[in-house]
Amino acid sequence: MSRYDEKHTRVAGRTFATQPPAHGQAFARTWWGRSWLRALEDGALDNAAVTTGRRLARAGGVGAMTVRPGRVTAVVREPGGAAHRADVLLPELSEEEWARFLDVAVEQAGHMAALLDRELPPHLIEDAAASGIDLLPGLGDLEPECDCGTWDHCGHTAALCHQVARLLDEDPFLLLLLRGREREVFLAELHVRGNASASVPETDARVAEGVDAAEAWATGDILPPLPGLPGLPPVPGTPPSLDTGAAAAPGIDPVALAHLAGRTAVEAYRLLAEVLRGDARDGPVLTAAQDAVRLACAAPAGSVTDRLAEGSGRGREGLMTAVRAWQAAGAAALAVLDEERPVRGAELARARVALETAWEADELPSFDRHGNQWTVPGDGVQLRLDPHGRWWPYRDEGGRWIPAGGPDRDPAAALAMARLDLDTQGAQRVEPVGMKSADSKEV
Repeated sequence: MSRYDEKHTRVAGRTFATQPPAHGQAFARTWWGRSWLRALEDGALDNAAVTTGRRLARAGGVGAMTVRPGRVTAVVREPGGAAHRADVLLPELSEEEWARFLDVAVEQAGHMAALLDRELPPHLIEDAAASGIDLLPGLGDLEPECDCGTWDHCGHTAALCHQVARLLDEDPFLLLLLRGREREVFLAELHVRGNASASVPETDARVAEGVDAAEAWATGDILPPLPGLPGLPPVPGTPPSLDTGAAAAPGIDPVALAHLAGRTAVEAYRLLAEVLRGDARDGPVLTAAQDAVRLACAAPAGSVTDRLAEGSGRGREGLMTAVRAWQAAGAAALAVLDEERPVRGAELARARVALETAWEADELPSFDRHGNQWTVPGDGVQLRLDPHGRWWPYRDEGGRWIPAGGPDRDPAAALAMARLDLDTQGAQRVEPVGMKSADSKEV
């Protein structure tokens, strides 16, 4: 018996029936499903294996899957009939890490309520990451094993990873099982931890006494260490109200100032979360026109929106479209919205290969190409290719091409996102507060 089998003989796994073919469908629509696939794409040394795996999974070549702590297993069958056992391993969390994760879960009532209601709130995964506990896999975490003999990811393990992403979309609690905890065991531990936390009596607040600066400098080697940095607050801060009853100073718009302060708090919260997670990086420096689009998110109706529309140089309708792009993926999405560029040479060859391998030969849509824009005639959907080889979904709404979501390296997945019905995609229909199109009511 292997060490793996000995460790997990008493831990029941979950088995899922063979999934139907996924022709023309995205393998992952949730952010955590996409994160799983990103770990595969970043960790695989051979991009061709990822493409082969996607085609095998899309054709229904992955058999029943068994998910256990640290491992998922399935038999993957090739079109010619050859079958291989494929395994993908994921490191389990230690007992100390599970204890810290439980502490994060009970810190916020919203996390506790959602988990006890059998839901896995996305913000819990983010808060856990800020505390150094990664539920989602990172670079190199998805370790492949396949009896085909390939030491790195092969088409069989890549196909299995694509099907796991579909399962995670439906049941994110599988992340807990893969990291070493069955859902019911985790919920029982959470219940016990929550009761213990609630039973601890509150202590009297104590005001720390001050220390003279000169004395602190002289005795620095014997003073107790400074307290640790505070963690990420549950929500961004709320700026103080400017409604004082007094008349505003000349040239000051209180509504615009309040909105600017609120958006600044949201941006500061995002930057702090990145720093605490350890993935802070320098982003592009926004121009004044781009920053006007960022500020237009949730802008109040009236003069604020009018000023932002003028500052962006887009007008109200153009600003609405730009905000949709910003909400999808920030400055990168704005660049794709505004950029119409030629695609030639090696880049064009790679784009054609990506399109031809994303569908079976008889299912490949017909495209009219204009520069980096591929349009399906008569369908009202379009793909736009960025310089990094990613495909962005667009749809025709009232004669305007509107962003329909974030990018995907799989053009079939991006096209499926573009075709999603607006009535079932509330996140795509939300318009900026205070902005309205010609045929919509003001939000």
